[in-house]
Amino acid sequence: MSKKIRTEETEHLFEAILTLENKEECYRFFEDICTVNELVSMAQRYEVAHMLRQNNTYMEIAQKTGASTATISRVNRSLNYGCDGYDMVFQRVQH
Repeated sequence: MSKKIRTEETEHLFEAILTLENKEECYRFFEDICTVNELVSMAQRYEVAHMLRQNNTYMEIAQKTGASTATISRVNRSLNYGCDGYDMVFQRVQH
């Protein structure tokens, strides 16, 4: 993980997130801490990553999610050269 995001404040945020016990608590917390656009963007990137792992084309992903090709490309770069966070979660979540 980048040293830029590994801060005391980020540690506190992640500790808080780890206390959430169900989806309703997640909705309540993230609705308070994020703008609607921030939350929609994170959800879109997650969906893009999932579709990329299912070998969907950029065109298919753009049509279904509304994501730009630039966003799809950034997510693809994270999948290929990131910290494997998406894949870790995909292994744990049933879609």
